[in-house]
Amino acid sequence: MTAPRVLLRDQALVAIREAIVSGELPPGGVVKDAELAVRLGLSVAPVRTALARLADEGLVESKPQSHTRVTAVVPSVVHDAAVVVRAMHELAVRTAVPAVSSDDVATMRAANDRFAAAVRAGDVDAAMDADDDLHDVLVDRCGNGAVRATVDRFTPVVRRLERLRFAAAHGADSVDLHEQLITACQHHDVEAAVGTTTAIWTALLSELTEETP
Repeated sequence: MTAPRVLLRDQALVAIREAIVSGELPPGGVVKDAELAVRLGLSVAPVRTALARLADEGLVESKPQSHTRVTAVVPSVVHDAAVVVRAMHELAVRTAVPAVSSDDVATMRAANDRFAAAVRAGDVDAAMDADDDLHDVLVDRCGNGAVRATVDRFTPVVRRLERLRFAAAHGADSVDLHEQLITACQHHDVEAAVGTTTAIWTALLSELTEETP
């Protein structure tokens, strides 16, 4: 089977988005398409297309004939995005849990093991990657393209602030909540799984909306 071809604009989009979420491209920093193109080994055209998409996502802002900057991290904007992402995950869980397989459960449990190890090590990026892997099982299983597109659209906005405020205590609590979610999925208990998903995102929202010192 031939692997699907990755479009250059998508390659640029993923790379630039990751650099913004990780802080490699910091809030307020000027982004130059020509410099990014050289850095990524691409032509300018796919980079410009990616930046236009990231502007739609709220991660960069452009002024015609002036500059493109990485947007500031604004807690109220993050809160609005997180509320939408929470609703999408709740919908995904409600749809997916009746169809969850034993392989899905095993994948989620392995992701939570990686998440727990990353929390213990203080590795924020690895923790977030594992967290995404765990929840993506249910987003993929639900089979709703609009849910997937919305999660992909708004999660990076949330992740930027979450990364800045990530705390080991919150991570340890998430390990336990993840385990509750996995158990509910294993038993095809839709209401328990949705309730746990709500609890996970409510805890995150509470943490993200605390006033910055």
